Amino acid sequence: MELIVPAVLVIIAAGAYFWYVSIIGRRNKVKEALGSIDAHLQLRSDLIPNLLRAAQRFLSHEEKLLTEITALRSEVTKDYDRGNGEEVKQHLNFAEQLSSKLGQLRVQIENYPDLKGDGPIEEAMETMSEIEAQITAARRFYNSAVTDLNNSVEIFPGSVIANMAGVSSMPYYEAAEASRAPINADDYLNPA
Repeated sequence: MELIVPAVLVIIAAGAYFWYVSIIGRRNKVKEALGSIDAHLQLRSDLIPNLLRAAQRFLSHEEKLLTEITALRSEVTKDYDRGNGEEVKQHLNFAEQLSSKLGQLRVQIENYPDLKGDGPIEEAMETMSEIEAQITAARRFYNSAVTDLNNSVEIFPGSVIANMAGVSSMPYYEAAEASRAPINADDYLNPA
């Protein structure tokens, strides 16, 4: 009987330690995934000034859109605390707004055949499409890592261990409200 109590305590302590290690590993996986998103966002941010300079000569009447893209680019490239869920959520929100504005720019460029056929613009848009595909993949990886982390810190006994370790759930990368809206085909089709 005297050996059973210490053995049970050792088993409980070992279980808690392994759960703690699991939670920390999942938190670090989320940070890694967030770092991957940031690396791709930085690539996109580096491309934006060249794209805007090339497009500016054709799209002088779209100055507001170009200014909004520049301002959002500045927000996306600011430092933030990757361990703070609110700051992560705000950062991801700015990144999604920038994606939306770049989509608007793409539509504007496609409306101008001279601009669309311009070599530097064409190359920049192709590179932008590749980067956007990489960002999409990084978002999926991030959301998967967040699911694993959130499950481990929200389910007992992980919630207790996570609270003691100072680990909290993280926000998902969600699409902007505008991209969830229904699409009106009339906005894109020219009536004959």
